[in-house]
Amino acid sequence: MAIDFTLSEEQLGLRLQAREFAETVLSQVPDVIAPIPDPLDRFRALKPFYQQMVDAGFVKGLIPAENGGHRFSNLQFALACEELARVEINTPTIVLGTGLGTFPIITAGTPEQKERFLAPFVDGSPALAAIAFTEAAGGANFDHPDPQYGVQTFAVRDGDEWVINGRKAYTTNASGWDDEGADIISVVCRIDETKPPAESLAIIVVEKGTPGVTFSGIIDTMGHLATNSPYVDFVDVRVPVENLIGAPGDGMALTKGAFSWTCSSIAAAAVGKMRRAFEIAYDFVSTEKRSGSVPVIDHQNAGYMLADIKTRIEVGRYFAWKAADHFDKTGGLDRELSNMSKIYNSELAVQTVYDAMRLVGVDSYGDRVPLGGIMQDVLCLPIYDGGNMGVRRRHLHEMLRTPGYDHLAAAENRLSV
Repeated sequence: MAIDFTLSEEQLGLRLQAREFAETVLSQVPDVIAPIPDPLDRFRALKPFYQQMVDAGFVKGLIPAENGGHRFSNLQFALACEELARVEINTPTIVLGTGLGTFPIITAGTPEQKERFLAPFVDGSPALAAIAFTEAAGGANFDHPDPQYGVQTFAVRDGDEWVINGRKAYTTNASGWDDEGADIISVVCRIDETKPPAESLAIIVVEKGTPGVTFSGIIDTMGHLATNSPYVDFVDVRVPVENLIGAPGDGMALTKGAFSWTCSSIAAAAVGKMRRAFEIAYDFVSTEKRSGSVPVIDHQNAGYMLADIKTRIEVGRYFAWKAADHFDKTGGLDRELSNMSKIYNSELAVQTVYDAMRLVGVDSYGDRVPLGGIMQDVLCLPIYDGGNMGVRRRHLHEMLRTPGYDHLAAAENRLSV
């Protein structure tokens, strides 16, 4: 069968739905958050927009049908992300963060856990989920084999309860709309400080309103200006033993799986941002003469730069599609292309937006042309969700070192190891 990149009717419909939603709803977000100085207030201002995403079915797209949703494939989610992120990045990030928080439950939860923890995400409310992964001291060495290092958030069993203590950072969505917390927080912790993460790393769900969970400040980021990124302190937080997802040690695979699930969507979001930068630069050079006799586009170097930018967009898009499709076909077991696409497209986006700014010139550094804001947003993509250096080290390098690694497997939709 010939390779065919034609979208199905369902896929095309989702893409067009996301495009229309972005143009009609998310396009209003920048003007709403622009005059708000406090990052937490900017996040709160997104609640009505997130509610509209809920109403449009994007959050139910995270949840399996048997639990009341209509879970998107990884490819469907990537298709939507390109369109949404092209216009606005903050509100889709809330959905992405909720997807991260629910991923361990969907992947390894018992039927009872799924029924209990996923219910808020299908009842039409603006429910939020978060994954508390990054330690306040950093998360790059979360799987350090020496138990004295790595994750320092611990859960100790006390009868029928887990008692959690630790501090996390960059926990998207965690403080919730009302500072009482997200509906659920999936906490990456260790249940035995004497054992390595392969034996002790776990994910335990903490529900909204649980005593001992406090939020000690919001990280005000230079891009993604309305994203909720709090520090979260867990002080003697008690939850039922039934809130453990999977078994001790499963936290390794569940954490890597969750962030690999987002990779192709981030790769697609990078394409959306590159696309918007191209559109702005193309319009500028097609109409502006800059005190010359012809539009900027008539100059050869401008044409060459536009051709390079457009080529990058096409390459990035199909890499994101391939990575998402491969993730689906391997049941999420092969993370190679997902991780590669996130690394490649996020770094490509930074270079591409910079080149669009070079085409426009100094006006791109002010408020007359919105490229500066796009650059602020894309600069985040290579350094969040584990960060590209961490992804290279903890995912791809690890895979390359595994005996039996097959470098052609991903091209043939097989498992690489």
